Amino acid sequence: MNPKKIILGTLLYLVVTFPLAYCWHLVFFKETYDQIGYINREEPIIAFGFLSILLQGILLSILYPWLCAGKSVLGGALKFLLLMGGYHWTMHVLAAAAKQNIEPLPTWFALETGYLTIQFTLGGLILAMIYRK
Repeated sequence: MNPKKIILGTLLYLVVTFPLAYCWHLVFFKETYDQIGYINREEPIIAFGFLSILLQGILLSILYPWLCAGKSVLGGALKFLLLMGGYHWTMHVLAAAAKQNIEPLPTWFALETGYLTIQFTLGGLILAMIYRK
């Protein structure tokens, strides 16, 4: 485990992902998320979102070399997208659709699948560049 790479990966993941998440959910598609019933809190707790992405960055920076050892930059980024993005999709998008009254579901699936694809593609590329040989 390389602490410098973990710190760098965490910081870069945070710098890229937090603004993306904020703008995607609370600026660009805020009205749509409100209409479909996903964001129920009048004032979202931004600090929790920041903390969530910070913790993701730490965990993903630790996991990346184990998951993608020996892969090229693009191969590692793709594997990361499929494994971690896929995992996150099942626990976030699919689970929310099962537990919350989100309608219409096709809009929910399209928005969050698009968002997570961008998030984990960028995250995968960042980590792949950091851990490249």
